[in-house]
Amino acid sequence: MQDHNHYSDSLIRSILSSVRSIALVGASAKEQRPSHTVMQFLLAKGYQVIPVNPGLAGKELLGQKVYAHLADIPVPIDMVDVFRNSFAVPDLVGEVLAVKPLPKVIWMQLGVRHEAAAVRAEAAGITVIMDRCPAIEYALLGMDES
Repeated sequence: MQDHNHYSDSLIRSILSSVRSIALVGASAKEQRPSHTVMQFLLAKGYQVIPVNPGLAGKELLGQKVYAHLADIPVPIDMVDVFRNSFAVPDLVGEVLAVKPLPKVIWMQLGVRHEAAAVRAEAAGITVIMDRCPAIEYALLGMDES
């Protein structure tokens, strides 16, 4: 099992280099929200970002169709980026495990951690990152220069 207090640069770089489609759970239409800013950043870096928010389902956010649930997304997902409270993570992992094919990565944003849910996801072969932001890691690793 992964030590969720420390992640190697090579692991983070490998994830950010290999994933193409990202379901962003907790996407917000409010420009001041971190989920909105991160979605904008990831789209600008060439990722396919699929917003998930039941309250915005069917609408468009940053030019992308919003889905109510992961199960509603009609294309394979490489990574699920979680902008939800830690308490929501166990149910969300249950949703992720029902998606076929399984996403390769569950990435929990800054301040989001749930050890038991991480163990469950890892048992299914999913890499879990907790309490990190892919946009920040992308910049820290100088991914644009590589």
